[in-house]
Amino acid sequence: MTRIATSRRYLWSGYLLGFALGGFFDGILLHQILQWHHLLSTISPDDIRFQVAADGYFHALMYVIAAAGLWLLWASRSDPRASGRLLSGSILIGFGAWHVIDTLLSHWLLGIHRIRMDSPNPLFWDLLWLGLFGIVPLIIGWASAGPRDEDDRPPPRGQTVIRSLAALLVCGTGALALWPPRGNEFTTVLFAPGTSQGRIFEAIAAVNGELMWTDRSGELVVIRIPEEQSGLRLFGQGAILVSGAGLPPGCFNYAKI
Repeated sequence: MTRIATSRRYLWSGYLLGFALGGFFDGILLHQILQWHHLLSTISPDDIRFQVAADGYFHALMYVIAAAGLWLLWASRSDPRASGRLLSGSILIGFGAWHVIDTLLSHWLLGIHRIRMDSPNPLFWDLLWLGLFGIVPLIIGWASAGPRDEDDRPPPRGQTVIRSLAALLVCGTGALALWPPRGNEFTTVLFAPGTSQGRIFEAIAAVNGELMWTDRSGELVVIRIPEEQSGLRLFGQGAILVSGAGLPPGCFNYAKI
């Protein structure tokens, strides 16, 4: 019974890591780099402050799921049935499951976004993405992590390498959302609702920043900060999100203002 429970824990570590990687892949590529959609594109589509905040908290949730997967991976380190094949297969299953669930729930049931919001045929892109990044990884993962002979396991060293690569992949993918793209001289800052304009300007002055743009509420601003200054100081001045300076950074880093 203990061995079965441990093996399930090992598999679930891969499922969660793959699920989080699917979310990071979706958020970083589609929300930030390509900017084909946001998490809540069909809800207040013209409110960039709302869209940026929603995408940011989406990434924060993916961090929590990835952390849970890494913890389960560490907790099952002594599992005698652990193998690189099982881990990589379960990660692919989790990755594919994310895209299947996202398509069925977010695209078709709730309708909060589609893969390409600007396409005259959004169903084509939904089905293409579902096939490439949902169904295909699920099939490959199932074939890889499916039942085999009990002795069909790589040596312990191989297990260690796979675990390390999985941890580095998750941490590295998440880190892409933490830092602004190279050459980006601007920092996007979201202040708590109700923050006075006076305090916002005091916060900008505290980091020797230069105001470049603000939305109608005045609570979402784009500023230029000298290289020697840290955006982290803005959290102490009433900011709740700062591009590249903490969680959840989300799509701040690549947002087109």
